[in-house]
Amino acid sequence: MLKHFNITITGRVQGVSFRANALNEAQKLRISGFTRNEPNGDVYMEAEGSSEDLTHFLEWCGHGPLLAKVERILVEEGELIPFSGFEIRKN
Repeated sequence: MLKHFNITITGRVQGVSFRANALNEAQKLRISGFTRNEPNGDVYMEAEGSSEDLTHFLEWCGHGPLLAKVERILVEEGELIPFSGFEIRKN
């Protein structure tokens, strides 16, 4: 069953290639959606995929790339939006 999550990640998550690495991880896990930087320094994502794939994606989001320092992840389930692939969006 496909699910849709709205994900906000706080901490040192901008300027550390978080979005580019999230794109690579999403593609490996067959996650569709997008990621973008927020003006307040957070990274926001919308991700869709199977429960199992989303669980692995959220685990990755908990630490992110090497230089990131994730402080908190907020996850809300949302309505499915059939995305075609995963992309990095500008603010």
